[in-house]
Amino acid sequence: MSAAAALRSRRERARRRKRERGIALVMVMGAIAVLTVMLAELQEDTSAELAAALADRDAVQAEYFAKSAVSLSRLLIASEPTIRQAIAPLFMMMRRTPPQLPVWEFSDRILGAFNDQESSSDWAKTSGLDLSMAKNLGLKGGRFELVIIDEDSKLNVNLGASNEIAHIRLAKQLMGNMANPLYLPLFEQKDQNGNTNDRLTICSSIIDWADVDENRFSCDLTQSASSSAIEDYAYYQFLPKPYRIKNAPFDSLEELHMVRGVSDDFWSTMVDPDPPNPRKRVFTVWGQGAVNVNTANAPTLLALVCSGAPQAELCNDPMQMQMFTMGVTMAQGMSMGAQLFGSPADFINMMKGQGMLGPILTGMGVKPVRFQSESEFAKSISIESKMFSVYAVGVVKGYKRETRTSIHAVVDFRSAPSITGQQPGAPGAPSAAPTGGQLPPGAPPVQQSSANNSNPFSAAMLPSTGGTIIHYKVE
Repeated sequence: MSAAAALRSRRERARRRKRERGIALVMVMGAIAVLTVMLAELQEDTSAELAAALADRDAVQAEYFAKSAVSLSRLLIASEPTIRQAIAPLFMMMRRTPPQLPVWEFSDRILGAFNDQESSSDWAKTSGLDLSMAKNLGLKGGRFELVIIDEDSKLNVNLGASNEIAHIRLAKQLMGNMANPLYLPLFEQKDQNGNTNDRLTICSSIIDWADVDENRFSCDLTQSASSSAIEDYAYYQFLPKPYRIKNAPFDSLEELHMVRGVSDDFWSTMVDPDPPNPRKRVFTVWGQGAVNVNTANAPTLLALVCSGAPQAELCNDPMQMQMFTMGVTMAQGMSMGAQLFGSPADFINMMKGQGMLGPILTGMGVKPVRFQSESEFAKSISIESKMFSVYAVGVVKGYKRETRTSIHAVVDFRSAPSITGQQPGAPGAPSAAPTGGQLPPGAPPVQQSSANNSNPFSAAMLPSTGGTIIHYKVE
């Protein structure tokens, strides 16, 4: 081979090696690019799955924190008769029956020892006890937020599902709640369907939704003759999405939105003016029927008074209403949760300007009220609560996020036995039934507990000292 041929061969092999190196480099770069994409996708999928797993873990943990708060709340309410019994001798010296203690109003402080470290520290400072040696007490990795309200401090719209007497009582309460003359523009404007809904129409619609008959109830109680008109089915049938009147009790307060006239403006004015604060809510669907005047807020008390004295100046003068609301709010704030009324008669006497609180209210400018029938009005009020709503929120903090799970539980303590096994009727013990030996409508029957009950099914149906959960919602 000549020198020129050898040179060409070397050059050819060099070009071939260069091409091979180029091809190899391209293949390596392609492989790196593919692996980079696969790694990025794998990392994204793994991160998403890890975040989802952590979110699910935190959600479960938050839910159980909220469940713990609900269980502690039931224990707290069940222990109230025992606490009441401890102070019974003091009231016996004053010849008075010990009142129900609103321990649920201070649930966040009382149950602070079972919460996170910050709440436990606050509880220790308040009580003066040292929790440093306590074991298995408190929560780690999260906390719970708790609010307990008694549903017996609200106006129960499910009275419309009861008898005629309950219908009349609810009609008076609804009309009393809407009595303020300043609300008149609310009942003169047209709704989204072009209909005008006055006070009587809305009142009748709320009662007709829950009652079992198909006759229209008239909230104009000045008419002695009963109405024979048919319920307003046409209104609901001409809606964009028609539906029928339920003719059964309300299952939830939100169901009230389906009733004619209950618009968003009506809801924010009459029903629930501050949704984040359930204490300001006026209506309920879970109460016993009689309103607890010791725990009801000022708008509820005003509606209650106006149901028994619709012609009173308090129920027709906005200035009188404002002074009454201001006076009640001030008195409840100064009492620090203590009972203001030892009996329904005490509340009636106050509104008449008598007793210990009557002159104070009169001195603020609120004129005495004259009820149409004091005996009938006394049946619509009470001084003890048995139905409670527990709003519990479990909170778990993560990396740059916070997981919150809310539970709303309604607990019925009407047939709950005492945790001490005390007989009903003793000082501080809860009564198994109201006066007369009959439970209110809808109350579960009282059953005698037996420690030696061999039937597990019968034992499971026995009333619990922690009450009966009648509503449970997790969000």
